Amino acid sequence: MPVHRRPTGGDVRDLPAVGGHLDAMDGVRAVASFGVLLYHVASTTGASLREGFVPSLLSRGDIGVPIFFLLSGFLLYRPWARRTVRADATPPDTGDYLWKRALRILPAYWLVLAVALPLWSRPQAADPWNWLPLVLLVQNYVPDPWWVGTSPPGLGQMWSLSVEMTFYLALPPIAVALHALARRGADPVARARLLLRGICVLAAVSPLWAVLSHFPVHRPELGLWLPRSMVYFATGMGLAVVSLWVHAEPDPDAPVRRLTRGVRESWVTCWIIAALVYAVAASPIAGGRLFEMQDLWTDLFEMTLYTVFVLALLSPVTLQPPGPSPINALLGNPVMRYLGRISYGVFLWQFVVIVGWYELTGQESFSGGLLSTLAVCVTLTVLLADLSHRLIEAPALRLRRSRHPR
Repeated sequence: MPVHRRPTGGDVRDLPAVGGHLDAMDGVRAVASFGVLLYHVASTTGASLREGFVPSLLSRGDIGVPIFFLLSGFLLYRPWARRTVRADATPPDTGDYLWKRALRILPAYWLVLAVALPLWSRPQAADPWNWLPLVLLVQNYVPDPWWVGTSPPGLGQMWSLSVEMTFYLALPPIAVALHALARRGADPVARARLLLRGICVLAAVSPLWAVLSHFPVHRPELGLWLPRSMVYFATGMGLAVVSLWVHAEPDPDAPVRRLTRGVRESWVTCWIIAALVYAVAASPIAGGRLFEMQDLWTDLFEMTLYTVFVLALLSPVTLQPPGPSPINALLGNPVMRYLGRISYGVFLWQFVVIVGWYELTGQESFSGGLLSTLAVCVTLTVLLADLSHRLIEAPALRLRRSRHPR
């Protein structure tokens, strides 16, 4: 049986991190959450619907959601990938994983739900059955919902949280299936390659699902189901495998090591590519400016552009070594780490703030100044997110650690 050797060329400290907390990821979360907030304010004020280049850029702020999906795929699959590539005897504790996910997501979300539903859906809130799919985060799969759009008023962004929750539940069996596929590999490098093949098949689910959502009849509600977004999760999972493959590859001149080193060192070029792809996505070729399903080819084109964007943006980040680097300085500094810590609260509370502000001021939708509205909404959202983190999210995670001490 081949013996797994440590990489012999270069400094192992220059290899990607394969475990532990990554400060730069906090910065990525901050960028994604505030980008989505800007997108929602621009949509509410109508700024993203006007003619011109800047409004078209604002109209694509929903690209922050695939960033969150990629991060989830990368960070959550990494322990399972490590078990498969390194052939560790002990798999991750699925019960502990699910318990941690529930404590991380549900308590703060339930509070927002308890605020938004009675405020803006009072008649429906009187019926306990109307709460059930929202409490369980399965609202995307309700065949005939009582609300209009993706979610009830004040909860418009929660469709993506429903997708996230579905992925959390699907990940353990997906990881088991990928492990069964890859365990026949003779060494870590072979197992990493087999994992990547399986993940490519997983990513192919999304374009196939897009076809099913358009034929034989157009069913736009299927765009809110997990398979439509699986390509973004799978991209993150693939990056997790690549980071482990680099550690397992003994040849310092192997293509995978040269590729990851080149991506890391060319991070500026990667981000320029991401910016150019974003500009193309903001053009009419990628469809309309409202959150909606387009025709099949536009849908597939948008999916491709968004995948290339998140890959170009986040590959240099996920493949960074844990030590000092320009990317870690930009995204892992104290300010970005703080904003990343409260980013989940920013995501949760933003529509409560936006809808509440418009109701308080008596403004109509598609009116108001972008900058003034953004300043108010950012301030109030950050305050609520900070309180949410201190009073709900952090105590919930401490509860998890007290139950599962390390």
